[in-house]
Amino acid sequence: MPKPLLPVVNRPIMEHVLRLLKRHGLNETVVTVQFLASLVKNYFGDGEELGMELTYANEEKPLGTAGSVKNAEEALKDDAFLVISGDALTDFDLTDLINFHKEKGSLVTVCLTRVPNPLEFGITIVDEEGKVERFLEKPTWGQVFSDTVNTGIYVMEPEVFDYVEPDVPVDWSGDVFPQLMKEGKPIYGYVAEGYWEDVGTHESYVKAQADVLEGKVNVDIDGFEISPGVWVAEGAEVHPDAVLRGPLYIGDYAKVEAGAEIREHTVVGSNVVVKSGAFLHRAVVHDNVYVGQHSNLRGCVVGKNTDIMRAARIEDGAVIGDECLIGEESIVQGNVRVYPFKTIEAGAFVNTSVIWESRGQAQLFGARGVSGILNVEITPELAVRLAGAYATTLKKGSTVTTARDHSRGARALKRAVISALQASAIDVRDLENVPLPVARQQTARGSAGGIMIRTSPGVPDSVDIMFFDGQGADLSQGGQRKLDRVFARQEYRRAFPGEIGDLYFPASVFDSYTGSLLRNVDTTGIAESGLKVVVDASNGSAGLVLPSLLGKLGVDSLTINPGLDESRPTETEEMRRNGLIRLGEIVASSGAAFGVRFDPVGERLSLVDEKGRIIEDDRALLVMLDLVAAERRSGRVALPVTTTRIAEQVAAYHGTQVEWTTTSPDDLTRVGREEGTIFGGDGKGGFIVPEFSSVYDGTAAFVRLIGLVARTQLTLSQIDARIPRAHVLKRDLATPWAVKGLVMRRVVEAAGDRFVDTTDGVRVVETDGRWVMVLPDPAEAVTHLWAEGPDDAGAQALLDEWSAVVDSAGR
Repeated sequence: MPKPLLPVVNRPIMEHVLRLLKRHGLNETVVTVQFLASLVKNYFGDGEELGMELTYANEEKPLGTAGSVKNAEEALKDDAFLVISGDALTDFDLTDLINFHKEKGSLVTVCLTRVPNPLEFGITIVDEEGKVERFLEKPTWGQVFSDTVNTGIYVMEPEVFDYVEPDVPVDWSGDVFPQLMKEGKPIYGYVAEGYWEDVGTHESYVKAQADVLEGKVNVDIDGFEISPGVWVAEGAEVHPDAVLRGPLYIGDYAKVEAGAEIREHTVVGSNVVVKSGAFLHRAVVHDNVYVGQHSNLRGCVVGKNTDIMRAARIEDGAVIGDECLIGEESIVQGNVRVYPFKTIEAGAFVNTSVIWESRGQAQLFGARGVSGILNVEITPELAVRLAGAYATTLKKGSTVTTARDHSRGARALKRAVISALQASAIDVRDLENVPLPVARQQTARGSAGGIMIRTSPGVPDSVDIMFFDGQGADLSQGGQRKLDRVFARQEYRRAFPGEIGDLYFPASVFDSYTGSLLRNVDTTGIAESGLKVVVDASNGSAGLVLPSLLGKLGVDSLTINPGLDESRPTETEEMRRNGLIRLGEIVASSGAAFGVRFDPVGERLSLVDEKGRIIEDDRALLVMLDLVAAERRSGRVALPVTTTRIAEQVAAYHGTQVEWTTTSPDDLTRVGREEGTIFGGDGKGGFIVPEFSSVYDGTAAFVRLIGLVARTQLTLSQIDARIPRAHVLKRDLATPWAVKGLVMRRVVEAAGDRFVDTTDGVRVVETDGRWVMVLPDPAEAVTHLWAEGPDDAGAQALLDEWSAVVDSAGR
């Protein structure tokens, strides 16, 4: 169904929009149509029934938001015109919008509104006069600097068509508006008061019905209000013994029998039959539906011409398509999608979507791939579906590299993943148990992608299923969305019997890895230096690669905790700290030059100096930076914007420059791949050695560090001592999802004339160099704050000041 035809309180959204236009004297309307255009034309015709004049402009191919309007230029070229979406419910004062446009002498006026969650919309910033300063389409939380969004409603002068190329896809926000702003053309933003809901999800669709029934939006409701909030349309039969608890709506010629109970925010369409004993609460039921005796519908949407038989139950968030049969005593669980023309057998218990699933999961991917509690959230069944979805995004016959850590859970899940990949016509190179950097490096050697399963860092009962691209890096945001779409719809590819993928186990993986590492990373001076180092493998997979590596390096080394411990695939912060203290004691007593400690999957590295003192991770980043920059004397280093600005001083002193990235590892990886990048790190033990790899690699960082120390003839404590102390403090504040956008707008407003950096979140810089950064968490109801000052007291004061700004917006 085209979205504009979705009924809201028994009228298509587009009809509500057309009635709004008519109320404001806009009777001549061109409707741009593409998807199922005939359905729209058949419903509205020439507009005579609405007292309007409708014409249609057909898009033969998608032309974008501006291209579709350009397609209707012939009907719009003589005067100013208004553009409005046919699938967003609103009651904005369009007359006031048009008057604002005329008063400002604007070429384009963008209608804006404030929303709690701006992620799905285009953010727009305007100055005090209302002139547009900046557009940002569908931002991430790190890019949110306002809650003022573009509603897709515009008033425009015909001259705007000069900036839209015909017959090609063109967007207003992405293509036309930036060009107009570049040329200094007048574009204004009008912040509208009133109701606006972009009906694009199940939640927003059900919410729109409730808002109309609650009187929160000024639209016409077709029917009679027989008691407060209870609307009944013409010809409807409602038995006196039916229980009605409004606000609710019953459509024309519907029939509600005695003993039926219809509760708040329910919409019953035309010609619907609700039998005795049925219970409906927050249910949206389209036309010609049969609701059987004692059936139970809660928070669901039911398409037209569907039959729901006796005692069937449809749970919150479920959507039933048109012309379905839901059998007696069957149960359709929450968030399940049943596509049109399907039959659910009597007594069936449906907990996954029928045919294509449009899963209502908020976020499949987290910071470390797909994560969850083993055998509760992450089951073998889920692993199979995820691997099948990933395989479907790749070509048949592609090769995928698989790997795991040394936990039993990861081993069991990897077997499920391999089966699913092979069944989807994918060849599998299985590395078995290897360090994470080895899995990445091997994936980059001729595979289309990779999957690594490991225990979540610091959470022993959880696992991460990590997906790599062909270069061994984490899947990009676009790749994640593609996989998510296939997974949500359950459109998995299945191989024919002759296409089942091969499974093989490559030989000499560790020799291949260490050989490549030693060829690419400078090891000159190590053998002659007589350095002694202590290496803690943390009973993890890093211990598998160290023996051959240390032998080839020719360094005098002592390895502790080399064996694998299946019962300890990860470690808590306390375990890690105790391990570093023990390492420090061994380094100090043995006279070693330094000590390193790997995390259990060999991705991250912690340092201890020659005196046995722990070099904290944020400090270790500066030490490594100083060593690399001093040797290279040119190039670029990649650091997240949360890093102390002392890093900039260190880099500049040695003739190198910093490229600031977002806090996402993807962004560091991107810069790590670029020519001229000599180093990268995240201040949490993750180091990038670009001459070997663009991802975090503890072993590569270790080899590079030995070489640097051997050649510089300085100890780690000497290098540490020559770097100024940093004073960066961090704080996390609970922030409800609904106010995250408002928080970021308040932060930008509070910044005033101070310099604002929006690389990731909002970083406000004081004139004396102190800075604070505010970043909404993408997965939790939390806002992160960092502050840097000349001392801890100065940083603390700055943190307190901006915490108050965030708190005030969140209340």
